[in-house]
Amino acid sequence: EVQLVESGGGLVQPGGSLRLSCVGSGITFSAYAISWFRQAPGKGLEWVSTINSGAGGSYFANSVEGRFTISRDDGENTVYLQMNDLTPEDTAVYYCSSPATGSRGQGTQVTVSS
Repeated sequence: EVQLVESGGGLVQPGGSLRLSCVGSGITFSAYAISWFRQAPGKGLEWVSTINSGAGGSYFANSVEGRFTISRDDGENTVYLQMNDLTPEDTAVYYCSSPATGSRGQGTQVTVSS
């Protein structure tokens, strides 16, 4: 069974930073691209970023380009989403997913507020 578990969310002031983690199990983690999505209150699911397997590159939504970075440590079966210069518009539940397997974690809440 594929499992993805997010952590690292919390309350942060505008301009602050957070690093989210996504730990996977039940798959050969290094072989799969991992994506982050988010869902703000009252809104639909928004794609945030994807990191491909190996040296395949990473991609970002326009709304986070230049502020967020994504990385992976396949030895730890973990993908990180580093979020800098956060704004209230980044407030959402953040999910990681494995598009190839259709699996998604339970989410971690990020709240940006003064």
